Amino acid sequence: MKKAPIKKAVARAPAAGIIYTIAALDLAGHMFRVSLTVKQPAAIGQVLSLPAWIPGSYMIREFSRNIVSIRAECGGRAVALSKLDKHSWQAAPCDGALVVEYDVYAWDLSVRAAHLDQNHGFFNGTSVFLSVLGQESAPHEVNIVQPQDAACKNWRVATTLPELKAKRYGFGSYQAANYDELIDHPVEMGDFALATFKAHGVPHDIVVTGKVPNLDLARLCRDLKAICETQIAFFEPKSKKAPMDRYVFMTMAVGDGYGGLEHRASTALICARADLPTTASNSTEIGEGYLKFLGLCSHEYFHTWNVKRIKPAAFAPYQLQAESYTPLLWLFEGFTSYYDDLMLVRAGLIDEAAYFKLLGKTVNSVLRGSGRTRQSVADSSFDAWGKYYRQDENAPNAIVSYYTKGSLIALALDLTLRSKSGGETSLDDVMLVLWQRYGRDFYQGKPIGVTPAEVEALFDEISGTRMKPFFERYIRGTDDVPLARLLAPFGVKYSDVRKGDKPSLDINLASDAKLAQVHQGGAAHQAGLSAGDVLVALDGLRVTGTNLDALLSRYAVGAEVVIHAFRRDELMTFTVQLQGDRVPAVSLALLPASKKSPAVKRPTAQP
Repeated sequence: MKKAPIKKAVARAPAAGIIYTIAALDLAGHMFRVSLTVKQPAAIGQVLSLPAWIPGSYMIREFSRNIVSIRAECGGRAVALSKLDKHSWQAAPCDGALVVEYDVYAWDLSVRAAHLDQNHGFFNGTSVFLSVLGQESAPHEVNIVQPQDAACKNWRVATTLPELKAKRYGFGSYQAANYDELIDHPVEMGDFALATFKAHGVPHDIVVTGKVPNLDLARLCRDLKAICETQIAFFEPKSKKAPMDRYVFMTMAVGDGYGGLEHRASTALICARADLPTTASNSTEIGEGYLKFLGLCSHEYFHTWNVKRIKPAAFAPYQLQAESYTPLLWLFEGFTSYYDDLMLVRAGLIDEAAYFKLLGKTVNSVLRGSGRTRQSVADSSFDAWGKYYRQDENAPNAIVSYYTKGSLIALALDLTLRSKSGGETSLDDVMLVLWQRYGRDFYQGKPIGVTPAEVEALFDEISGTRMKPFFERYIRGTDDVPLARLLAPFGVKYSDVRKGDKPSLDINLASDAKLAQVHQGGAAHQAGLSAGDVLVALDGLRVTGTNLDALLSRYAVGAEVVIHAFRRDELMTFTVQLQGDRVPAVSLALLPASKKSPAVKRPTAQP
C-alpha cells in the first residue's frame, strides 16, 4: 500500500505534550492509522512502547504484533527508528517535535483489543497508543477522526474519555490527564443504539452495537439502574456518591459470545443478541440468557470499586511490559464473582430461590474438577499468566478457578464473619474498609495498593479473631470450603445427590465425538483414553457427538465395554469398566420458616 504523507499535528498549540490522531485507514482491511506527536522528545532519542497486556486480562498478548508499519519524522525529515524489543522503539535524536505514524491491524472481535470493519470500530488504548517513555504523567490528547466511507455517515463515538473539543458522542478531540487514564477508556464507534439513565444522579449510558431486533432499551435502563444504584449505595451508604462522573456500558451483540472487561468509568461487553431483552415479549420474568447478561454487567460494574480503585499492590501502578504477579486475584475476581449475583438479589431483580440456583451452579463447577485439590486459589492467582489464561485439555485436572472458588471463599468468609459476630459484621464490612483505606482516594493522589499481609490483617481486625487457619486451609491450601456446615445455621439446606447409578466415562465430549477433556480417575482415564481421541464405536455401535449417553444407558455401573477410537490417524481399542457418574449435583434451598435459625441482619453501621 502506498504510504500517505504524515499528517502534521493540529495547528493550534495544545496544552497536551502528547497528541494522538487515530483514523480508520482501511475498513475492509481492518486498519487504523495512528499519528503520535511528541512535542518535546527525549534529547538522547525518544523511546516508545506498546503495552504487552491489558489490565483485567492477565495474559501477555503482545499487541505490538499488530503494528504492520511504523515511521517517524521531525521537521519534515525522516527520523530513524530502532527496534529495542518486541514492543519498543527508539527514535534517533531530533530537534523539534517528533511525529510517529503507524498502522494497526484491528481484527480481534473481543473486549481486549481492537476491531474495525464497515459496521463499527472499537479499540482499547493498550492496542493502539504507544506510550512515550518518561512522559507517561504528562497530559495526553486524542483526536478521533470520522471515517469518510459512506457506510460510516451515521457513526457516533462512545467513550468516557473527557471531551476536549469534541461534543458528547461526537468525533473530535478528547483528553486524558496521563497515559494510565488514556488507556482506561475504550472507544466504540458506530451506528449504535443508545440509552441513558441516572444512578444516584450520575449519568449512565447503554451502548449496543450490532443488529438486535426490537431491543428493549427501557428494560435495560430500568434493570441496570437498580443494579448500579444498589452497588453505589453499598460502597457509599451515606452519601451514595459514585466514584465516577459518568459511566458507559459498551455492548457488542453477536450471534454467540460472552465476556467483559472492566475500566474505571466504563465496561466493554460482548454478548449473544438473544440474551438481550426484547419489546416483542410482554413477560416480566428474567430468562436464563438475560440473567447471564445482567450478572455480567453486575460483575464488571462492581469492578469499578474492586480492582479499578481497590487494587493489589502489584497493580499500583501497572507494569504493562511484563507480567505483574499477585496472589490476590481470588479477592479481586472471586469476591466480585460473589457479589455480582448477590447484588441482583439486593437490587430486587431475582429472588432467593433464583440466587441459590446460581450459587449451586458455581459450587458444582468448582467440585467438578480435581485440579482444586492440586492448586490453591492463591497459587491460581499468581499463576494466572501461565495457567488460567492458557488452559488446555488438562485444565480441570490441574488448576482451580480463582473466580469460582474465590466466590465460594467469599461466601464462606461472609458466613463465618456473620456467625462469629451474631450478625453484627459481615464481608460487607471488609469491602467497605478496603474501599475507605485503599480505593476511595486512589485517583485523588493516593494510589496505594493492598498487600496479601494487609488483607489477612484486615480480616483479623474485622472478625476479632485470628483468621490464619482459614487462610491456610482454603486460600493458601486446597481444602474444599465447608459450605454445608456454614450454611446450616442460616436455614439453608445443602444437598448433593449424585447420579451414582448412572454409567459414565467421566469425560467432556465435543460435537464431533472428540474427547475434549478426560477427568482424572474416571473410567476413560483408567482405560487409557486421552483428550483428542475421537470415539468411533462402543461395543460395535457407532458413537456420535449426541448419542453416547443413550448407548451407555443400556449398561450397568461396573460393566465392561469395548471402545474403538482414533488417536491421530490410528485406530485403537480400549476396554473400559464403567463407573458411576461423578458429576456434582449440589442444590441449595431455604428450610421451612419454622426450622430456620434467627434471621441475620445485614450490617448497616459504617466500620
